Amino acid sequence: RTLSNLEKVASEIKDKGARATAIQTDISDEEQVQRMVAQTLAEYGHIDILVNNSGITGATANVVDVTLYDWNKTLAVNLTGTMLCSREVLKSMIPRQSGNIINIASLAAKSGFIMRSPYCVSKWGVVGFTLTLAAEVGIYNIRVNAISPGFTQGPRIEAVIRAKAEAMGIPYQQFYNSNVANIALRRFVTPDEIAATAVFLASDESRGITGEILNVNAGCLLNVW
Repeated sequence: RTLSNLEKVASEIKDKGARATAIQTDISDEEQVQRMVAQTLAEYGHIDILVNNSGITGATANVVDVTLYDWNKTLAVNLTGTMLCSREVLKSMIPRQSGNIINIASLAAKSGFIMRSPYCVSKWGVVGFTLTLAAEVGIYNIRVNAISPGFTQGPRIEAVIRAKAEAMGIPYQQFYNSNVANIALRRFVTPDEIAATAVFLASDESRGITGEILNVNAGCLLNVW
């Protein structure tokens, strides 16, 4: 939603010799999503791949303290936004009998995280949406998969851990270390590792894969003790 950030990425893509267009969009707004897709089709002619990567972290609070505003906002972006972008792009993919949709879910779609109910529910919803949509559009030669990242290096996860540590009354570094200690590789994954998985799913190398949720989490789910 921040145009300057979008334009920076578009500029990086152009510097590599490719084409890119930055379109500022709130994906929870149906009309803005329709405008984004229409503008993309007008400029490029068709859409081959959609990556639903936009998302927000949502509130850090126990359910008893979650406001309806925070709940609805998180689901509107993370879940409804994924549906709206997919729906609008499918209107052009289905007639072409070709397309590829990659949704970004989360480790939070595999288990419950205390004080993160809006986010967890939204990502569980993305998984259910991915499986349902894959079954619906496979007949049109359209693939739909999801990636479930674990803790991913960067300012977003640092902010989430800091907020949760503060809410639980635990020092940040102690809480950070306890999370790392339960990961098989003893580290967070990197954005590049998530991107590489998306590139694989977007390529013909994965042409036999649809309706799958790929974990990229450095072993978060192995219950390391």
